[in-house]
Amino acid sequence: MHCPFCSHSETKVIDSRLVADGNQVRRRRECQECGERYTTYEAAELVLPRVIKSNGNRQPFDEAKLRSGILRAIEKRPVSLERVEATIDRIKHRLRATGEPEVNTRDVGELVMAELRELDDVAYVRFASVYRSFQDVNEFREEIERLDRGKTGRSE
Repeated sequence: MHCPFCSHSETKVIDSRLVADGNQVRRRRECQECGERYTTYEAAELVLPRVIKSNGNRQPFDEAKLRSGILRAIEKRPVSLERVEATIDRIKHRLRATGEPEVNTRDVGELVMAELRELDDVAYVRFASVYRSFQDVNEFREEIERLDRGKTGRSE
């Protein structure tokens, strides 16, 4: 790191400490040339992949859009905001873990559906109905039957 006072490239770390939440490191540095001291902060850069829309357009991942869709699905359901935030964190973690610079909206939707299936059955069916563009009651019925079969298979 270059000294902000004299631009010399040799600096020495005098002290390192974790910042309150543990997601950053605070470092006190001293310039080897001019002797000035200054503080830097270091944090991991956790980049989420870009999203490829169905029409081929690419856009940055939008956490607000993800949260909005999940909140709409769980509206008036007995699901705490803490569980919603944990769900969002898991989805973001799984997207980062792919290591891919870009993901399809289809893949994001499937991750959301898998998380909602564990979170709340009604929220899952609500989200699935929009995500998969259900056209009639039969599609709802089929999805609920698939959900029931999945629950039965897990308990055995």
